[in-house]
Amino acid sequence: MGRHIVKKTHSCEVCGYSCSQKSHLVGHMRTHTGEKPYTCEVCGYACSVKPSLVRHMRTHTGENPHSCKECGYSCQAKSDLMEHMRTHTGKKPHSCVVCAYSCSKKSNLVKNRRSHTGKKPYSCEVCEYSGSQKSSLVMHMRTHTGEKPHFCEVCGYSSPAKSHLVEHMRTHTGEKPYSCEVCRYSFSQKSSLIRHMRTHTGEKPHSCEVCEYSCSTKSNLVKHMRTHTGEKPYSCEVCGYSCSIKSTLAIHMRTHTGEKPHSCEVCGYSCSTKSHLVTHMRTHTGTKPYCCEVCGYSCSKNQTLVRHMRTHTSKSHYG
Repeated sequence: MGRHIVKKTHSCEVCGYSCSQKSHLVGHMRTHTGEKPYTCEVCGYACSVKPSLVRHMRTHTGENPHSCKECGYSCQAKSDLMEHMRTHTGKKPHSCVVCAYSCSKKSNLVKNRRSHTGKKPYSCEVCEYSGSQKSSLVMHMRTHTGEKPHFCEVCGYSSPAKSHLVEHMRTHTGEKPYSCEVCRYSFSQKSSLIRHMRTHTGEKPHSCEVCEYSCSTKSNLVKHMRTHTGEKPYSCEVCGYSCSIKSTLAIHMRTHTGEKPHSCEVCGYSCSTKSHLVTHMRTHTGTKPYCCEVCGYSCSKNQTLVRHMRTHTSKSHYG
């Protein structure tokens, strides 16, 4: 028996849309006129067609009439159930004509297209930021409002994004799901793994526009730029000392507190910086990594080699 063909006898004079029922055309025309005759008595939400109001009312009643027979998932709209079923079937009917990307939801395809077109329809009313996704704008607005709706139940930490909270929770669980395939070192954050991989590849994507310096992380470039600008944003509240790097200020503060967190396991010597401990350990190991290219003299400290080199320059100078 052949498939019954439904005639589309009702057409829109504005855009050419056609349908088989007059009621569908009436609802469609409201997309042009902006008319929204159906209103929610609870919150004032308005829409152009009655089915949309029926679905909306379920946000108030909590009714989820559409259920998945595979896993028990339930939802308010049939279209949501159809999308959910694709998580079981693996079906991805929406494909990008530019790249090989395919997805189960049409909305995801729309987002993907913006990665090609560069379109950013969501703009911040406070600053000039614009984003390709509404969720990105919501996240951005929290930089202005200071809102941090996601809370850690263990320590009270809060964050503007759920993904940040997920990463934070790993500081409590110790979970490190991102592993390096080269050395098996593991991390709690994907971004940390990306930075780590550069130690293997030698990639340095961040470059200084003033000199030829390049580095693997953006934070290192920010620090480097201060060597050109002279900026020293970190200041000591005790003596007024200022520096360009936060860790340098932390070390400086130990001159006031007397803190010496780095200890020698051989003799009990302690110091304020790790580099001093490394130098001290050479008194036990006998390591002398600094060598004179003129006479072969070696020593454990760089400054000792500098002083030694003067014995050659002075002899050369005075003949």
